[in-house]
Amino acid sequence: MARPKNQKARREQLVRSAKQAIAERGLNGLRAIDVAAYSELGAGSVAYYYPDLGDLVRDVHEDAVSRFYWSRKQSSVDDDQPRLKLSRTIRSGIPQSRDDIDFQVLNELHTHAYRDEFHAQLMSELYRLEVSLYIDVLSEGVVAGEFTMALPVETAASNLVAMEDAYGLHFMGGTPLDADGIYRMIAVNAEVMTGCPLGVS
Repeated sequence: MARPKNQKARREQLVRSAKQAIAERGLNGLRAIDVAAYSELGAGSVAYYYPDLGDLVRDVHEDAVSRFYWSRKQSSVDDDQPRLKLSRTIRSGIPQSRDDIDFQVLNELHTHAYRDEFHAQLMSELYRLEVSLYIDVLSEGVVAGEFTMALPVETAASNLVAMEDAYGLHFMGGTPLDADGIYRMIAVNAEVMTGCPLGVS
């Protein structure tokens, strides 16, 4: 039997492997052998650490939400101007390519939210966290006198997240958009909401 420390490391490895498998093959019909194909461990080891593959999928979703949120939060930590923080926050929510594994996995897992309460709760939590990122940035801009809000901060934050999700979904689905174009469309709306130019025109 693997030591507890090794068990943790191997579970983390399997979570990474499962993310790759889900991104490449999709979630429907996912098998232990599919996960093993992206891991140094065999299908038997996958079954040993995750007798119920649904538990592995839930760990993948939790990991994806956590990594996505903290990556976004760190993206503007070094900026001292609210408008720069807002610009970086917008960019951090846009997939840079259709091969972006985190966006692929989150989109795939979110389709299961209406079937599974666990995934629904994680989807709701990610939305809450993303809205909170914008609330923090917009509130900072108001206090600094850079932003003159045309909408309540909470409403503007929710709208920005909704635009990210909508454009990101279309982009990942093959609609002829690109990351820079999506950024410009969202940023123009952010300029109207905040009364602050973000340098997109």
